[in-house]
Amino acid sequence: MSTQIHPTAYIEDGAALGDGVVVGPFCHIGPHARIGANSVLMTHSVVTGHTELGEGCVLHPHAVLGGVPQVIGFESTPDSRLVVGENCVFREYATAHSGMPKFGGLTVIGNNCFVMIGAHIAHDNHIGNNVVMANNVSLAGHITVGDNVWFGGLAAVHQFSRIGRNAFVGGGAIVVEDVIPFGSVVGNHAKLSGLNMVGLKRRGFSKADIRDIRAAYKAIFLGDGLFKDRLEQASQDYAENPLAMEIITFIREGDRPICKPG
Repeated sequence: MSTQIHPTAYIEDGAALGDGVVVGPFCHIGPHARIGANSVLMTHSVVTGHTELGEGCVLHPHAVLGGVPQVIGFESTPDSRLVVGENCVFREYATAHSGMPKFGGLTVIGNNCFVMIGAHIAHDNHIGNNVVMANNVSLAGHITVGDNVWFGGLAAVHQFSRIGRNAFVGGGAIVVEDVIPFGSVVGNHAKLSGLNMVGLKRRGFSKADIRDIRAAYKAIFLGDGLFKDRLEQASQDYAENPLAMEIITFIREGDRPICKPG
């Protein structure tokens, strides 16, 4: 399939477009952008900076990818990059910024992500696959998001936070602490409300897997005694259970507080 470019689109010299790319009216593609095959840029969408867009992505009107970090005095540089995987959708006014060189200079968005209206991915974020961000979700810089995470509308996440895979962040939540894998958090400031049971079932986790995750969750967060002691005991009791150990390892590896039940 040949590339289709509307006559009002502005594509700067040096930009690379794959086969089958469709560029709509009044789009702007910068000189260092790389657009994967069969991607679609709808009217007024922008890909700028040192940005790589994977195959089959769709940018809706006024989506902007590759802007420089929102850091006072920062200037564009080849060492500030954004890499987006395949089959991602960015709805109207969604934005994603490139990374800061002193922190590695790279913002990464995985495959099959769905970024809804007005959502923002800041510099140096590392977003996994199959992540869904509802309207006006705001991720500050240096955040790590695991696979299959869902964010409800208007949620916001503090810089340097970690969101474990298959977690759910409720609408309007203000997340200032790390969220465990499989966890569900709500509120301002967000607190752990339990496990993301809907997400686990949708992702095909077996009843046995869910039972093991629930048992480990209760042992870590709802038992008697100090949290650190419960965590240590759980690490012994569930040493042979990889899903339970995933939660325990996530907690141990972080250097920020963990969201706990309110």
